[in-house]
Amino acid sequence: MSLAGTLEAAEAAAPVESLDVVARMLRENLGAASVSFLMTDFTGSSVVRLGTAGSVDTDEPARRIPLRGTPYDDVIRTQRPSVENVSQGQSSLVRVVAPVTNRGDAIGLLELFLPGAPDAETMREIGETAHALAYIVIANRSFTDVYQWGRRTTPLSLAAEIQHRLLPASLACEAAQFAVAGALEPADHVGGDTFDYVIDRDTVQLSVTDAMGHDVDAALLATLLVGALRRARRAGADLAEQARQAMHDHGHKGYATGQLLRISLLDGTTEFVNAGHPWPLRMRNGLVEEITPTVDTPFGFPGPRTYRVQSLDLRPGDRLVMLTDGMLEGNAHSVDLPELMVRTRVLHPREAARTLIAAIVDANDGHLQDDATVMCLDWHGVTQSRRDAATGADLADASRSSRTGPTRAAP
Repeated sequence: MSLAGTLEAAEAAAPVESLDVVARMLRENLGAASVSFLMTDFTGSSVVRLGTAGSVDTDEPARRIPLRGTPYDDVIRTQRPSVENVSQGQSSLVRVVAPVTNRGDAIGLLELFLPGAPDAETMREIGETAHALAYIVIANRSFTDVYQWGRRTTPLSLAAEIQHRLLPASLACEAAQFAVAGALEPADHVGGDTFDYVIDRDTVQLSVTDAMGHDVDAALLATLLVGALRRARRAGADLAEQARQAMHDHGHKGYATGQLLRISLLDGTTEFVNAGHPWPLRMRNGLVEEITPTVDTPFGFPGPRTYRVQSLDLRPGDRLVMLTDGMLEGNAHSVDLPELMVRTRVLHPREAARTLIAAIVDANDGHLQDDATVMCLDWHGVTQSRRDAATGADLADASRSSRTGPTRAAP
């Protein structure tokens, strides 16, 4: 199976069948008993099997699988394939699970059951196909709801549906100079949180915002805010002008807090605007401190719209966490966020952000009064010009394994 052949077969199929076509190709080429794709949900806490070729009936209802403590979780965290001997009836098979990832965004997993242990060439072919699947999913998810459905642990309210559509298509991204990931847990009554990022030729820009209100009204206000910020950014406005244009003269009452951050990928200089938002946390050399820049008025708040562009001190090796007040309210006081940041420093921002969110959700017994949102940025520095990511993830940034047992490293 060549990469070109894989993409050609996927392109010839209908968007909802492209994964099945690739799975059948793998089954025939490698003699696999079955091949399937498992997609991660919005929270990163479970996967759902979207299609199966082989011994499992393709008409069976999709089964959602919690990740914690499973080999699947380990593959996503470490971004390394696993090879494991398993029993299936009277037969002994070898299960191979490979990460399906693009630029650090863990889209899902490719699972195969083989009649014997794979050699290095087979593992190379599986890895290349898994990487190609990431691009196939990205290319086809705009044409069908199948992939969106797979990401939902539970049905979304209208407000939550609007809110999720405001987020970037990929919740995590790796570049040579940085790795960033965001996570959002809506409240029982959606509170209008969003996060966003974009990479330009010479900069990376991040934002975290929190629109006032709850439910659909908050989601609509957040839509206006995110749209205005993106429009100003894409028109080439500087950070101060982006802040000024947010919710300005758009005929909608309300306000929102937020933070805008822009980092030069050439020299590492930072620009930062704080519009009435909770201060970020920075971890450096094992110590966490709250950064306390000057706070300006929220977006859309009555009065002068003057926003000061400030500088943040970021050095290579720093981890920066931007959050919303839902991470600080309710029973969140029982969670020591700085201490948890220290404990999760070995994790990729993807897992670190989700762990921070999960701690707040657990502290509130699964019922948030306000949205909880985190953006986690690891700054590597401008001297980093390349990343080693042949299969979609930089293994130097990957999280450590969370389990021990029969799973062994792939050859």
